[in-house]
Amino acid sequence: MGAKATTLEEQIQLLRSRGMLINNEEKAKEVLSDIGYYRLGFYWFPMEIDYPNKHNRNHIFKGTANFDDAVRLYYFDFKLRNILLKYLSRIEISFKTSLIYFVSNEYVSCPTWFVNPSVVNKRQVQSFDIEVYTSKFRKNRVISDHHKKYINDKYAPAWKTLEFMTLGGIVSLYTSLNKDDLKLKIASKYNLKRVEVFENYINLILDIRNTCAHGNIVFDFTPIKSIRKGPALMHDVAHNQNLRGTYKIIEYIVKQISINRYNDLREEMRCLLEKYSDFTRVKDIIQNISGLTEKDFI
Repeated sequence: MGAKATTLEEQIQLLRSRGMLINNEEKAKEVLSDIGYYRLGFYWFPMEIDYPNKHNRNHIFKGTANFDDAVRLYYFDFKLRNILLKYLSRIEISFKTSLIYFVSNEYVSCPTWFVNPSVVNKRQVQSFDIEVYTSKFRKNRVISDHHKKYINDKYAPAWKTLEFMTLGGIVSLYTSLNKDDLKLKIASKYNLKRVEVFENYINLILDIRNTCAHGNIVFDFTPIKSIRKGPALMHDVAHNQNLRGTYKIIEYIVKQISINRYNDLREEMRCLLEKYSDFTRVKDIIQNISGLTEKDFI
């Protein structure tokens, strides 16, 4: 687009000059006005000749590039993001509850174990006030009410404090635990027998959750770290760096939490992929980039 703002008419003219088919110009203007040229660019990028190269792109489209397909891919991604967020939230709550339960019952006499150097590592203790228990955090109604009632408490107990921590903070707290057998006890709730595999999985959950929560692109999601071999992805290592592999981790953990929610997730995914199965170019992009196919949900 260059370094200056452009009108809707100029945006359409530019797309056409690069080889994109636009069937309904008025509808295209409406979409561009609603979603924006820049955001839609992530969805027509796979239709460019240079894809997946992100450097020195000429932005010329392949002969089959169609504006309507880019919009369809955008709405697929939007719906996918909303489906995943619902189940990622379920995982977050379960993990938070498990951490609170197992560690608090291991250290019954220490309700603020999250800042106890015999329970968690030194860095966790040193950074807690700066990264978690800030003045803003203390203004949370539940935390504030606790300190009004118990004025000598420096911190609220774990079952209150952890409830309002971010998932990133909870993951960091788990990895900071000094006792590996306690980490394993939590991992075992999800039928995972190796701490390093569970940490890989839960960090991946954090990664995809943040991607979804911030409205980022999901269909071309790539994990920060490759997915470890484990019960969720034992033989399918070809997908350890795409959305399909990530989805398999989500699906596996949801199944350990609730078989009914697992079935719900699979049905929602099946219906979503089926809805776009008649749009060949969109279907091919989804399959080739994310790795997701309808046969995964039969």
